[in-house]
Order: sequence, then structure tokens, then C-alpha cells
Amino acid sequence: MHNTLSFILWNPDPVIGHLGFITLRWYATCWIIGLLLGAVLMHRLYKQQNIPEEKFEPLFFYIFFGVLIGARLGHCIFYDPAYFLGSWDHFIEMLIPFHHMPDGSWKLTGYEGLASHGGVIGMLVAIWMYCRSTKVSGWVVLDNMGICSGITAAFIRLGNLMNSEIIGKVTEVPWAFIFEHVDQHPRHPGQLYESIAYLCFFLLILFIYKKKGPKSVGTGFYFGLCLTLIFTFRFFIEYTKEIQVAFEAGLPMDMGQILSLPLIVIGVACLVGGKWMQKLGAKPRG
Repeated sequence: MHNTLSFILWNPDPVIGHLGFITLRWYATCWIIGLLLGAVLMHRLYKQQNIPEEKFEPLFFYIFFGVLIGARLGHCIFYDPAYFLGSWDHFIEMLIPFHHMPDGSWKLTGYEGLASHGGVIGMLVAIWMYCRSTKVSGWVVLDNMGICSGITAAFIRLGNLMNSEIIGKVTEVPWAFIFEHVDQHPRHPGQLYESIAYLCFFLLILFIYKKKGPKSVGTGFYFGLCLTLIFTFRFFIEYTKEIQVAFEAGLPMDMGQILSLPLIVIGVACLVGGKWMQKLGAKPRG
């Protein structure tokens, strides 16, 4: 038996409150706060880099919908394809924030399940579409996203913590959380580990940008640094987490690690290429 008084009891209500028929949830609120903070910082970066205001205005909408759609599809396809691709009703649930109830009615539930790897893929597609529309350099946008993304990722993981989801393995470390929505075992607060790490990565990348200045943007260096730091950490922190779906138990690595590997490779390639381009004093064209 575990002495529950030795650990942190965690049992928050995932619902903040209600505004009429709208239910405010911590998870969605943390997503929105993270995206808004990223947008505010991105706006400042655009001004520092003398990118016209009209070029910035559509960016938030591209990124918001790209990340949301990508994260939702990523969760459904990567983690639960048998359910969401098993019938038309479940396929529709993948696309809209409703759940088909046993009595045939539809209940508004919000999007219960968003995957960060899918969000990154959706973000990249959205940036490609944005750059085609506005003619802003793709490398400039990617680098600016690399500077901003850490703060958004930190808040998303706080949302997971408030939802008591993506829980860690059982442990006896003194800072273990007992997620009472789940069970009475002390577990690694993996969501908190990630949130703190992503905040630190954000501050580090922002510090490097402030030292190098706006002219250093556009080589892919910041984008590569962000991907490499976040997904290398993500790969190793997965060892402290419980698997999210049953089929992962038969895999040599869990799904989070498998999906992190190509993003690490892309990050390292951009990081090395970005350093090389900086030495040449050139910027790749978007």
C-alpha cells in the first residue's frame, strides 16, 4: 500500500464553469491561451523583422485551424484508428465535436483527443498554404514558429495535467501525483515534466534570438532547434509514461516515440543546415 499523504493528490474538475450553453474546460482554455500567447509573440517578431502588417493578419487563422485539424486527425488516426475508421458514425465524430450516443442522439463533447504530432503536421500544411497565399518566405515563418511554439506547447501540456490524462508510470518519487480520476497509485506527472521543459526550451530559443537579432531568422535554424529539443525530450520522457492505447504494448517503442523520430531527424537537418547557411550569410528562399 502507498501512503497517499506522501504524494500530491490531484483531482481537479476539468470544467472551469459554464457560460450559458457553453462549457468552459481547462483543456480547451489552455490550448487557446497557448495559441494566443504564441500569436502575440509572432506579431512582435513580424514587426521587428519589418514584415507588413497585412501579411500577419491571416497567419493566426491558418495556424489555429491547421493545428486543431491536424491534432484531431492525428489522435484519431495514430492512436485509435479501429474506432474512428470503423463506421460512418465514428468517422463523423472524428470531424465534429459531437459524440453519437446509444439512443441515437448527438451530444456536444468538444474534441476529446488531440495529438501533438498531428498538430505539428497540420501546422506545417497550414504554413505552406499561408506562404503560397501571402508570398512570405516559408523559412522565415518556420523560424518564427520555432521561436514561439514552446510557450504554446507548455500550455497544452498544462491542459493535459488539468484533465488528468497522459499519465505517468507508477513511481515512489516524492513529487509523484496521485491522479484520483484514474486510480490511487502515485505516478510520474509527465505532463508537468513536459510543460516545464517546453517553457525552458522557449526561453532558451528566445534568448538566442535576442542575442542574434532579427537578421538571423530565415535559415531554418530556430525551427530545427525547436523540433530537436522538444521531440528529443518527448522521446525520452515517454519512458516515464503509461501507454495510451493497448496496441502500443506490443510495439518496441510507444507511438509517441515512433512519431517523434522523423521530427527529430527533420529538426537536426534544419539545425545543421541553418548553421551552415548562417556562416554563408545567406537565407534559403521560401
